[in-house]
Amino acid sequence: MKRFTLFVLALLTACAVKPDAPKSEPPKSAEAKPEPGEVRLSPELQKTAGLRIAEVERRNVPLLIRANGRLVADEEKTHKAGALVDGRVVKVFVNIGDRVQKGQVLARIHSHDIHESRSVYRKAKVELARLETQRSFSEKNRDRVRRLLNLKAASQEQFDHAENDLKIALAGIDTARLEIQRARQHLEEFLEVSAEDHPDHKQGEFDHDDDTAPIKAPAAGVIIARSITSGSVAKPGDDLFVISDLSSIWMIAAIPEEFMGRITAGMNAKVFIRAFNDRSFPGRLTRTGDQLDPATRTVQARIVLANLHGELKPEMYATAELAAGGTGEAIYVPQESIQEMNGHSIVFVATGTNKFHARPVETGARAGASIAIVSGLAAGDRVVTRGAFLLKSEMLKSTLTEE
Repeated sequence: MKRFTLFVLALLTACAVKPDAPKSEPPKSAEAKPEPGEVRLSPELQKTAGLRIAEVERRNVPLLIRANGRLVADEEKTHKAGALVDGRVVKVFVNIGDRVQKGQVLARIHSHDIHESRSVYRKAKVELARLETQRSFSEKNRDRVRRLLNLKAASQEQFDHAENDLKIALAGIDTARLEIQRARQHLEEFLEVSAEDHPDHKQGEFDHDDDTAPIKAPAAGVIIARSITSGSVAKPGDDLFVISDLSSIWMIAAIPEEFMGRITAGMNAKVFIRAFNDRSFPGRLTRTGDQLDPATRTVQARIVLANLHGELKPEMYATAELAAGGTGEAIYVPQESIQEMNGHSIVFVATGTNKFHARPVETGARAGASIAIVSGLAAGDRVVTRGAFLLKSEMLKSTLTEE
């Protein structure tokens, strides 16, 4: 901490030192130069800027578990859409970010399976027509042989043979009808295309909607991934689209090993999103992982967040806070009191009516809108709680002016 303090003081000293005025000009003010790391701001400007100062004190606050992580789509509301047959993509109708409804056509693919199935369907219809003709002939022949048998002009064997021919024709008709039904179901229910050729279909054209198989959305949601374009080759099993209902979203948080005994499913959590200036969102811990990461000594936990307005997006960085039970004593300051300078945290301590000193601090756990100070401050210090950014800007402005 001592080396860190010396480093920041050296940096601030470099920012605060001003070049000597030319000898030919008298000094503009007899006021002493600012000390290293010091910023001066008149009471009038402080009032205009809404500067606020408060005396810090040690206080007890609930102990919190803090865990970093990222947002991901709710897997229970995420669906994947792909092709049912091999084919070439001819049309894509949606892009990432589009909202779709269940059953909406996302893309169309040309597949030889459609034409082969239609060929089977047509052949089955032709075969059925042939067998219907054969049945009619066999039925007439059986009736003729029966009349002859009654007249003692034909034998029983001839009648049995004619009867058997009719039965064979009827069995063939049943088989042909089943083949037609199977081919029709494959086309209309599985591939979701018409079993009959479209009247507008022209020889050699394969991009008519009735000649292409649709890829449909299995559920309503937002397209969060798309892996095809027109001309792509699709195969069954490929995940061509990922659709998620983002009305709820998950945070996958890394819980430190030492806190595992203090968390249980059902705990409430506050999730702070970096993209929203650490604004908090309520969540609920629903599950913890079964395996410890040996590298980070953390266990993954799932926190479910409501996202009715769609503000939260997958892959956003987040920090979760969960009540660990018990309280701890520490000095706390508002988060906006903490400013970053060259990768280090500083606060501005009021040392006079218009004097503020930049002091390096080491921060700890966060408690709501406040953050603990591990070192760098003592009870009774008067800290700028609002307007610290203005003081930092004045310090940087002074540096730029001097350069």
